[in-house]
Amino acid sequence: MHMNEYKADLHIHTCLSPCADLEMSPGNIVKEAKKKGLDIIGICDHNSAENFPAVEKSANTEGIKVIGGIEITTKEEVHVLGLFGNEKDLFQMQEAVYLNLHGINDEERYGLQVVVNENDEVLGFNNKLLIGATEMSVEEVVDLIHKFNGIAIAAHVDREGFSIIANLGFIPEGLKLDALEIIEPSMRDKINTGNDFVYITSSDAHFINDIGKRYSCFQMKESTFEEIRKCLRKENEREVIIQ
Repeated sequence: MHMNEYKADLHIHTCLSPCADLEMSPGNIVKEAKKKGLDIIGICDHNSAENFPAVEKSANTEGIKVIGGIEITTKEEVHVLGLFGNEKDLFQMQEAVYLNLHGINDEERYGLQVVVNENDEVLGFNNKLLIGATEMSVEEVVDLIHKFNGIAIAAHVDREGFSIIANLGFIPEGLKLDALEIIEPSMRDKINTGNDFVYITSSDAHFINDIGKRYSCFQMKESTFEEIRKCLRKENEREVIIQ
C-alpha cells in the first residue's frame, strides 16, 4: 500500500484563546501554515471551538486540511486535546464542555476572546471563562471525546503545567488515550508512561511565528481525519514520525 507523507501541526490556538496573540486570525494562521509547508493543521482553542469554521473556510483555497478540535481543561487542570472529523461531533463536544464550564471571562486579567469569520472580521467576544477548568475528570473527558467519534490526546505531557503526568503523577491505567503530545521530541525517552503510547509533537502555537515550529509527519494514504485515526493506531504500515 502506497503511503504519502503529510506535515501536521495539530495544536494551534486562535485569537479566541485569551492567552493567544490577537494576530492569531484565520487568515494569518493559514498564511503562516502554508509558508511553513504544513499540509494539516489542528485548531484547538481552550474549551471552545467557535473559530474553527472560520479557519476551515479560510484554508479552503490553500490546499491545507484543517481539523477541528478543543483543548479541554479537566477538573484536575489537565489539558486534553479532542480532535473531531466533522462540525456536528465537534460542537456536540463544545456543548458538553460549556455545560461543565462556569465563570465569566475577565478581559483585563485574562485577555480578549475574539470570535471571527474567515475574512478576519470580528463577529463578537466569547464571555465564558475559557481559561478555566471544567467540572469533568480526565476519564470523563476522554470518554466524551470518544462518544463523539473523536481522537483524545494528552496535551504537552513533558511540561510542568497542565500536563497529565505533572498533575496526576502518572497516566491512569485503562485511560484510552489515542496518543500523547510532547513539545520537545528529545523528551520522548525520558517520560515514564508505563504504556506503549503513540507520540505526536506539535507547536501549541499562541503566536504566529510559532506555527509549524514543531510538527509530526503522518505516513498515510490521504490527509483526512480517518486516516489520522488509522495512523495513530498504526494500521497497515501507517505511522507517525516525530523529529
